[in-house]
Amino acid sequence: MSRETIDVVLTILVPLTGLSLLIWLYLVLFHGRFWRASERLARTPTALSKWPAIAAVIPARDEADVIAQTLASILTQDYPGHLEVFLVDDHSTDGTAQTARETASRLGQEARLSVVTARDLPPGWTGKLWALSEGLAQVRHASADVDYVWLSDADIEHDPDNLRRLVSKAELERRDLVSLMAALSCESAWERLLIPPFIYFFQMLYPFPWTNDKARRTAGAAGGCMLVRNAALRASGGLDAIKGALIDDCALARRIKDLTLRGDPAGTGGGIWLGLATSARSIRPYRGLPDIWHMVARTAYTQLRHQPALLAGTLAGMISVYLVPPLGVLLYPWHGDAAAASMGAAAWSLMAVSAWPTFRLYAQAPWRTLTLPFAAALYGAMTFDSARRHWLGRGGAWKGRVSDAPGALARRRPDL
Repeated sequence: MSRETIDVVLTILVPLTGLSLLIWLYLVLFHGRFWRASERLARTPTALSKWPAIAAVIPARDEADVIAQTLASILTQDYPGHLEVFLVDDHSTDGTAQTARETASRLGQEARLSVVTARDLPPGWTGKLWALSEGLAQVRHASADVDYVWLSDADIEHDPDNLRRLVSKAELERRDLVSLMAALSCESAWERLLIPPFIYFFQMLYPFPWTNDKARRTAGAAGGCMLVRNAALRASGGLDAIKGALIDDCALARRIKDLTLRGDPAGTGGGIWLGLATSARSIRPYRGLPDIWHMVARTAYTQLRHQPALLAGTLAGMISVYLVPPLGVLLYPWHGDAAAASMGAAAWSLMAVSAWPTFRLYAQAPWRTLTLPFAAALYGAMTFDSARRHWLGRGGAWKGRVSDAPGALARRRPDL
């Protein structure tokens, strides 16, 4: 490397490593202590004098491979109160509904399960929200007096006491929404590289302590497992108010938390609560990088409100925060600047140390926290691909359907 090239690199690298270190100091010290991964449900649910009535709603589209295991974990919940389950068959072609009925029959729980056949998807609705809406309509018809609705994805398995723990949290703290970030599959090499960082980034985006603080506007939720107070759901406008949202869980959390912020009497004033889970877990593994890539690319650009300026800023920020520190260290033999290397090492260390609680939750070795920059580079590429799909009119694909994103081109590919 020529002296002129080294001088140019140093002109850029030294201030960037300094900036990155300052950002990491802010994130670790002042950004809601998101990195502690400490928001969890109590291990032992508190006994209540009266257990509220619950209606569980499960949207399912071609879920025959997992629905028996998921449904069994819900139908056999060790819950002292009234629980009924509504499975919404969203035009499945693989016998999902029949598998669900057979599972209930095998468990002797036929009376507790209702299988709802979703009507055709109307314009303006995303597929999952429409399926949930169809299930909630049946809940209103059959059980108008339920206290909570429990929204659970079709590939999430629950421990037998998970519902009791959710309800205890909601009742004792008067929360209108309690949700759990279900534990994702983390067995394959790609999962070990990318899943713990995904959970870490989600906590950074929606710091759980801030989300759970009823005085702050930060609002987030995890759609795989959400317990929602029925009165608050109605007061927030229900699913009709967010019918086109791709990031539906956080959109619902925003509206329900607004009840608390504006003092709406329909809410309890306790706000929302979001935590990490081991009692709820995904039973569908990611089959290599393409599955994880699609999961992220489906909604990443939606999170950026389809704004090219926000996309550019996000990518520039990810490079500065995650890639500059290791570059400052690894390129030291070429640039030879001790200040850049030292600041890069300090920032990289803060990055790794702050990621450790999340990696530990997923039973990963400590050294894997050092791979966070590589994972961030891949997530940056997924985010750009999310924008590319939107520009080509292929954004928001879910279960074979593509949502009508504003500004998207008319061209659609049926295979996404």
